[in-house]
Amino acid sequence: MRALVQTVSRASVTVDGEVVGAISDGLLVLVGVRHSDSDVEAQALARKVYELRILDDEKSAADVGAPLLVISQFTLYGDARKGRRPSWTAAAPAEAAQPLVTAFIEALRSRGALVETGRFRAHMLVESVNVGPRTVLLEM
Repeated sequence: MRALVQTVSRASVTVDGEVVGAISDGLLVLVGVRHSDSDVEAQALARKVYELRILDDEKSAADVGAPLLVISQFTLYGDARKGRRPSWTAAAPAEAAQPLVTAFIEALRSRGALVETGRFRAHMLVESVNVGPRTVLLEM
């Protein structure tokens, strides 16, 4: 699994004109799943994201209770090394990815995280105002 984590002053996700998730002063987390991932990776990645010291004064979301907006993002496993059209073969199919994204979100919540989400397989409009900017790519 991969997570692209960004510090944001605000972020939101809109589906069909409706805001389905929004946060302020927290983390925007884009999550990608590959074929070989399991619940083990989902749990480990959730812990890593929640305890990542990326906020001001080297604090984590766990330290300060910062909210997280989690968005499923299969394109994190896009491979554009050859040609101009990315290949998505490393990304898990939706049927395999959705339960692991859900497990990732539930693992965050079980740690006390305040989590907002997008909608799996929906066309989402994601807006964010990055702080810093600080962006970290994590992989399990």
